[in-house]
Amino acid sequence: MARPRLDSEARAGLSLIAPPFLYALVILAAPLMTILAYSFLTDGYLEVLPEGTLQNYGQVLTDPIVRAVMLRSLIVAAVVTFATVVTAFPIAYYVSFMVRPERKAMWLFLITIPFWTSYLIRVFLWKVILGYNGVVNSSLTGLGIIDEPLTFILYNVNAIVITLAHAYAPFAILPIFVALEKIDRSLLEAGRDLGESRLMTFWRVTLPLAMPGVIAATLIVFIPTIGDYVTPEVIGGGKIPMIANMIQVQMLALDNRPLGSALAVTAMVIVALVSALFLFLNRRFLKVRQ
Repeated sequence: MARPRLDSEARAGLSLIAPPFLYALVILAAPLMTILAYSFLTDGYLEVLPEGTLQNYGQVLTDPIVRAVMLRSLIVAAVVTFATVVTAFPIAYYVSFMVRPERKAMWLFLITIPFWTSYLIRVFLWKVILGYNGVVNSSLTGLGIIDEPLTFILYNVNAIVITLAHAYAPFAILPIFVALEKIDRSLLEAGRDLGESRLMTFWRVTLPLAMPGVIAATLIVFIPTIGDYVTPEVIGGGKIPMIANMIQVQMLALDNRPLGSALAVTAMVIVALVSALFLFLNRRFLKVRQ
């Protein structure tokens, strides 16, 4: 009697998840497979020729411009991820350990306020803040600190990093907060009872137990940042392209869809390898800490 009941429950569960699974398969897998297929085709004049080739990947791997843009994308994504996680951890720690339980919901509500506005609007707001006649220059000029507006705070890598770090900060705060909330407070008390200082208790107990949240925050920020298109275009003024901007140029401006697809596939592979490497190093770290 138990086996038929389990089979019926399995069929019911399968029928329940089948529609969203098929939807995700069509929406996610189909475009990825299309891009993968295009990356092995040949570009013709205003058309894609159905001729298999590896020339697109050869150009991606040997072109110095592509390597420079890819390296810039990796560096910017790494710096943004580091700055975002380092900034997010103290905020999440404060909300989890310092804020009274009845007020945590209000703090989480405040953290999610940036989600109320479009990402594009937030990017344009940073352009207004950092612009020639923006908030920063106007304030510094009004206070008499500078005589002329600063021209180096916009249209550079630093401005891109600041904008991206602000945009993805909530994505880093929330998973770290969830990980900190799961920590048993009695473990911290036990560490202090054994004579450990607050700093050593944090280093030996809190941080290792919070690492799943840190990992999640790192990947959540790193993966979309490396493929961001809007911020380099608006804040960078189109002068500091990242890999997404190069893909857009190949796909639309130059109508070279096979090369653009090869760039996209290469970027996805690099992101997957970096993410897997980070997860591997984190597991080694946790084993050493234990």
